[in-house]
This record gives sequence, C-alpha cells and structure tokens, in this order.
Amino acid sequence: MAFVTDKEELKPGLVIFRRGDLQTRDWYCRVRLPKATRYKTIALKTADITTARTLAYDHESEIRFSLKRNLPVFNRPFSAVAKDYIAEQRLRAQRGEITMGRVKLIESVVKNQLNPYVGKTQIDLIALDRWQNYPSWRRSLSPGRMTRHGNVRPMTDAERDAAKTLADAKAKQKARTIGKQTTETPGPANTDWIIVSDATIRFEMKIYRAIINDAVSKQEAPPHHRIEGMPALEKQRRDAFSLEEYRRLHTHARTKWVDAAKTETARWYRAMVYQFVLIMCNTGMRPSEARNLRWRDVMEATDKNGQPVTVLSVRGKGKSRQLVAPSGNVGKYLDRIRAIALSTAPEAPVFSSATGTTERTLYKAFIADLLKDARLRVGPSGILRSTYSFRHTYATIRLTEGVSELLLAEQMGTSVQMIQEHYGHVDTIKHADLVLHGMSDWEPRESVVTTEEKETVQVRRAARAKRTTGPRKPH
Repeated sequence: MAFVTDKEELKPGLVIFRRGDLQTRDWYCRVRLPKATRYKTIALKTADITTARTLAYDHESEIRFSLKRNLPVFNRPFSAVAKDYIAEQRLRAQRGEITMGRVKLIESVVKNQLNPYVGKTQIDLIALDRWQNYPSWRRSLSPGRMTRHGNVRPMTDAERDAAKTLADAKAKQKARTIGKQTTETPGPANTDWIIVSDATIRFEMKIYRAIINDAVSKQEAPPHHRIEGMPALEKQRRDAFSLEEYRRLHTHARTKWVDAAKTETARWYRAMVYQFVLIMCNTGMRPSEARNLRWRDVMEATDKNGQPVTVLSVRGKGKSRQLVAPSGNVGKYLDRIRAIALSTAPEAPVFSSATGTTERTLYKAFIADLLKDARLRVGPSGILRSTYSFRHTYATIRLTEGVSELLLAEQMGTSVQMIQEHYGHVDTIKHADLVLHGMSDWEPRESVVTTEEKETVQVRRAARAKRTTGPRKPH
C-alpha cells in the first residue's frame, strides 16, 4: 500500500493527501517552503475534503506570514533537531572535514547530557536563559570524570539545592513508574560533592549552542534565540610538574621504579615508559602526536649555529608539523628506545608495545603507577595528573626560561592565545623579581640547585679557601 493516497494538488507547492499506512481517513497537507527544498507536513484532523482544502490554505497563509517575519515554521523538539544536526556532522566526516571520532563525541553529549536537559522541549521555546542555566543543572546531574578519580570538595548551597531538586524529581518519577506514592525525600549521599570539570561543561555548551544556532539558520527557532559567546566559567589547568617535581620524578624512575619490576616484560615496559616521560617533558608533544610517531619521522639536523638538534615530524588533531629538541637529551633518549625496541623500521612506531605494535594507551596504567609510586599523582589543585601533564610541564618550564609565547606556540602547534589563556600565570612567577622589587621584606633568592650541584659548589669553595690560607707571594 502506498504511503500517500488520494493526493490532490491545490496549487503549486500545496497538496493534500491521506496516509495509506493508517486506518484513519483524515487528511494531511504538505506545504513547500518558498526558495527551499523543504516541506512542512500538517495533520488537518478532518475526513471532509472541503474542510481539508480550507484548512490547507489557512496553514499555507500562516506559514508565509511566519516566513515574512522570520518566525519559526517548524515545531519540533530539541532531540529531533539534534538528530538532524548529528546527521549533518556525519556527512561532514565522510567529506573529511571533521573526524568520525568527533561525530561520536557529539552524539554522546547529545544523548547523555543535552537530551535529558532539553530533549523534549520545543526548539522555538529554548531561549538564552535556558542555555545559561545549563552549568548549574549539569553539575547536579552527574559526578563526571573528576568524581571517578576521587577529587572532592564541599557542596555549595546552590549545588546542594540543585542536587536535592534532582533527587526529588527522580523519586517522583520512580513512584509514578511503580504506581505508588512515597513521602521519602532522598538527598545527596554526603556533603562532599565532586563536580564535573568546567572544561567539560564548556565543550558541551559549544555543542548545545551549535545545535540552537543551526535551528535558527533553518528558521526552526526565532532569530533572537541565536546564542553568541560563552559564559564566564573558570578555566581549569591541568597541573604541570614544577622543576623540582620533574627532577624527583626523573630520579625516582631511574633509581627505584624501573629496577623494582618483577618480570622481564614489566621491566621492559618501565624502561620504555621512563624514556617516554623524558621525551614528552622535553618536546611538548601531544599524546596523539606521540602515538602516531614513526621512526621515519625522526631525523638529526643542525641549527644556524651548527648545534645538533633532533627534528620530529609529528601528526595529531588532523594537522602535521615539525618540532625541534636538543640532540643532547632527546636524541639520547631515542637511542635508548632504539636499543630495546623490537623494530626500528621506518614505519615502526617509536612508542610501541612489547609485541612491537603501536601502544594505543601510551602506557597509561604504567604512568599512573609511576606517578603514584613517586607520590606525584595528584597536583596542587587536587586534579590527577596524566600524560598531558608532561606537555604542560614543557610549556611552563620553557616560558619560565624566557621563551617567547610566539615561538612556543609554533613549537607546540597551538595559538598564542591558547598559550596566554593556559599559562598566563607563568609570567607572574617569571617576573616576580621585577614585581616585588623595592619591597622591604623582599630579597631575591638564589635559584634552586640540585644536591649534586650544591656539593660541587662546596668543594670549589673549600678549594679556594685552602689556596687563600697559604703564605702570600711577595709582589
């Protein structure tokens, strides 16, 4: 049976018809939008053809009136509009404009966060205030990644109220489901509340905004519902390692952690991880770039002063670039990996597994174990450190040493704006002597040196003292 039956064209772009897949004899009309290939289908809810014709003309007039005044002509829920948006992003991925991984991420955000928030709300009713209230709702919805890692803080009054409201709503929904009423009002399990990171909320709100603005461009939502900018959420930095912490991590891995492996395979992995950490902290590579690195991407060169440098051709985030590192350390670390690698063929991965394949997780479990063993797993802000912390360590140390933001941005494959946003705090530390100059209780302190450097200085001072205590030669 055909889907459309009894079709009658009232005028170009306006038809009425019955649906062959339904038992009802009611009429429907379909209106073609001017200067577009889209149609709006409306149930007329009448079986009388004369009434159906009149209603069809009325609906067409209403649609033309709405279009003339830039009013929405579709009355669809957010979930349906988001579904169309995801389909469009999937087509973009097929054209190579974005990755399919990003499409899956967008789909996950829509399914797990946005649809529970506004999925059933008509798209033309979602205004700016609903978007601005998303962070409060999101923090009360689920604990997020930081919760699973055990980072906690006391709830604020606003968050406690939001959590209680959500718990009450869930309790009422459960009561309706089982057909009973309950007087129990569950609240949060305790007063420690672990929140989802602001970076995650910001990413989700960008997807939310894109869907709303896409609906506005398609005239499914009014123009004044277009969303611009982002709310002023706090930007969380992943904790880098200070120079002292980096030295402690480096020493602990070399002198204790690697040798403590219980099997040959574990020792191989720990030796590889140790060199991996050193290379990441001395190059600023992204984890994705390290995962893609092949031996053919490594070459030696000299700078304009004739100094040897190691050049790495890296690929990640859909882009490729070259970064440079001193051969004296990074080149040496790569040589150590060559000595234990199963293969150093041009196409073989630099950071491989014990079987020679690409290490997809980049030794995630081993790095977590090393940081925990060295008592450096949790940073000063209470956030767990990860592989990405090595990139932040590189950036922080380079800026502290006086490297310009422009050169660092080029080296790290990012923008100057991103450097300023994430590492602006480094300038304050770097120029502390200038900022505090002239204060009565401020005296510049000597730079931190290692124990070995201190011992060397003490030996040299003792030698000088011994020479000066002897008899002076006559002039």
